[in-house]
Amino acid sequence: MQKIERIKCGNGNCYLIVNGENAVLVDTSRFKHKDRIVEACKKYNVRLIVLTHGHIDHVQNAAYLSEKLGAPIAMHRADIELIKDNLVQELQAKTWIGKGILALSIKSFKEDPLPYFEPQIFLEEGDSLIEYAVHASVIALPGHTKGSIALRVEDVSGIGQGLIVGDALMNMFSPTASLLYNEYNHMIKSVSRLNEFVDSTIFFGHGKPVRSHKI
Repeated sequence: MQKIERIKCGNGNCYLIVNGENAVLVDTSRFKHKDRIVEACKKYNVRLIVLTHGHIDHVQNAAYLSEKLGAPIAMHRADIELIKDNLVQELQAKTWIGKGILALSIKSFKEDPLPYFEPQIFLEEGDSLIEYAVHASVIALPGHTKGSIALRVEDVSGIGQGLIVGDALMNMFSPTASLLYNEYNHMIKSVSRLNEFVDSTIFFGHGKPVRSHKI
């Protein structure tokens, strides 16, 4: 059986998908959390780093951790442009909470450094990660960003199936569609897709995991 380990990094999360001695790291958080992530990874042979999307709070440590762990970086090709400029995909928000988060995000995109990296692997809908020793597959979830993805993780001890969704869904106060989006209609379609995965546990980029229910 596999397991999913949550690495809490401030108001965000990274995850390890663990199968025996092997693991895949999902997202890399910000600089200030890099030592915590390295410590969590020490127990395993990290075979791959998967980025759920290209925003700085998920990728700022990508270059550092790839070198430190000796693991290649994988993401969706549609978010490659965000590596050079997080502002290139315009974000919007509907709620007052979302607009507050949006203002803070744009400030971070403008001011915080993002060391350049080049993904070695480009993930698409349906791709399997079995080559990296974990039973997981890719779900394309455009909307929050053009290249947002989730990982469907099978045979997880104690829960059966896990969905690591990045920021396609958020649980900052309660489970909801992302409070920020590049394309609203695509985001809603992606949420509808995730609602089809009953009997799953959702692992958010922001917030505590919850048992699947309709958003």
